[in-house]
Amino acid sequence: MDIDPKFAGKLYSCPGEYLPFLDKAAKRVKDAMLEELGDLKDAVRKKPVRVRIDVSGSPLEFPEASPSIGKVRVKHMRKLITLKGTVIRSGGVKMIEYERDYMCRKCQHRFPVCPELEAGNRIKLPALCPSKSSRGCGSASFQVIEGTTMCRDYQEIKIQENVQLLGVGSIPRSMPVILMDDLVDSIKPGDDVIITGILSAKWSPDIKDVRSNLDPILLANYVRRTNELKSDLDIPPETEEEFKHFWEEYRLTPLKGRNFILEGICPQIFGLFTVKLAVALTLIGGVQHVDASGTKVRGEPHMLLVGDPGTGKSQFLKFAAKLSNRSVITTGLGSTSAGLTVTAVKDGGEWMLEAGALVLADGGLCCIDEFDSMREHDRTTIHEAMEQQTISIAKAGLVTTLSTRTTVFGATNPKGKYDPDESLSVNTTLSGPLLSRFDIVLVLLDTQNDDWDKIVSSHILKESFDEKKDKTNASDANWTLPKLRRYINYVKWFKPVLTKEAERVISSYYQRQRKSGTHNAARTTVRMLESLIRLAQAHARLMFRNEVKQLDAIAAILCIESSTTTSPIVDIVGNALHSIFTDNPDEEYKTQEEEILKKLGLIEDSP
Repeated sequence: MDIDPKFAGKLYSCPGEYLPFLDKAAKRVKDAMLEELGDLKDAVRKKPVRVRIDVSGSPLEFPEASPSIGKVRVKHMRKLITLKGTVIRSGGVKMIEYERDYMCRKCQHRFPVCPELEAGNRIKLPALCPSKSSRGCGSASFQVIEGTTMCRDYQEIKIQENVQLLGVGSIPRSMPVILMDDLVDSIKPGDDVIITGILSAKWSPDIKDVRSNLDPILLANYVRRTNELKSDLDIPPETEEEFKHFWEEYRLTPLKGRNFILEGICPQIFGLFTVKLAVALTLIGGVQHVDASGTKVRGEPHMLLVGDPGTGKSQFLKFAAKLSNRSVITTGLGSTSAGLTVTAVKDGGEWMLEAGALVLADGGLCCIDEFDSMREHDRTTIHEAMEQQTISIAKAGLVTTLSTRTTVFGATNPKGKYDPDESLSVNTTLSGPLLSRFDIVLVLLDTQNDDWDKIVSSHILKESFDEKKDKTNASDANWTLPKLRRYINYVKWFKPVLTKEAERVISSYYQRQRKSGTHNAARTTVRMLESLIRLAQAHARLMFRNEVKQLDAIAAILCIESSTTTSPIVDIVGNALHSIFTDNPDEEYKTQEEEILKKLGLIEDSP
């Protein structure tokens, strides 16, 4: 197409006319190659050849040929267009008739007839015999030639445009897509895809007292999954140099540089240092581990915020969704009939799989508000989705496994007034096994504290008073949202490896937890050890490093200690709601490090 832009233009305008020519040319080449190879079975010879058009980097990749799903109009009919979206429904693979030979009863002329896909695959016979003899036949009586029916593999899916690319209040539009031949079963619900095909229309099913309409449908020619491709966030070289220069500037005081980055997370909320650090570590995540047997240990951490109303839980959820390159925000009840996981729905007499929030957020972040209000079905299936990162489905004859490699960030209110004497499971009505899936569980209790109320009120009043000043200096004071997104996306390419010092600290802490007589048995299992490693790796990434040092291991321990599902061993972490950014974090860390190492028995108390 680069060689012949004129042909590319014709292919865009009349794909239904030119694509068959390309298929015939490809078949001719295949037949010639088979002739050279010699004696091969007829099945190989008869197998159809389809030419697939990948428009990326070609003259066909222009705005008019790549509209968003919501911008598809009549002017695109019968054109070769490219659509981007997420697969939300997937039907079963069926066979569909695409050609049948007929014979004229009068002149014995044989001719092929193709069913009209747009008309429900009905066959429309010609009014008169299409014989090209000089006199003409004129007969209108035909009979089917037995054994000439040819079928193709057929599957219907539905794609929906990316919600993150839409403005507030916009409704994401969807488009049915027909896959045929080698394209069937190539994608699953939750996959991000780029599909090139011919835009057509299909009559809606006949329903009594309901007017039939022409619904747009895309006949796919080429499908590409974009899940495994590099993130859409292009990071220019100057931005990479800016990150390196930033850490070079804070080389002697790395924790001060880290806190400077954390201040850019939810800057409208004062303090809450522990929560902001936990959010950053959750978004960045650790490294997935695969052992020799193929067993995978997830690298994505999960986080749950439990707190009184007005403690900023929903604000953190919304901000985290903006920071993630792919995210879905929903409530515990679920935004669709599929809820959080997946369900089978009947569409036009056929059972199809409809993806829920966790499947649609595959490879990104799923923010779930009102986590305790989940459906009973979701409560049972979310265990597998969070730990094994898959969802196994066996509904309405549809048996499959879908991927849910997503980070879950949940928020919920306690049931009534939070009782510190009761377990977290009693206070939230969430089961112990479900709570054990979360790496970090932070409880934000709005306790009466006059000093804290005075600090917060002064901060809010100052923000209101200096609104114009803050807007002009926002980029200088904190990291902006786009810069934070680029940074989080960039550091995910680091693969931190644990050093001996970090291994020693993590191992000692885990052993102390196991020996503790008051530990929570649901939490102090191998899962807690995996959580420690994940959070330590995430902290190393946050610190722009490829190795996990002792500092990262201690930061992970402090996050785990803040979690109410773990009994405190170090016991130096205060209320997460009242945690603030200190003026000299590096000096404070030295004190914390010495105290933690003493309690873990790694250094002796000085006499």
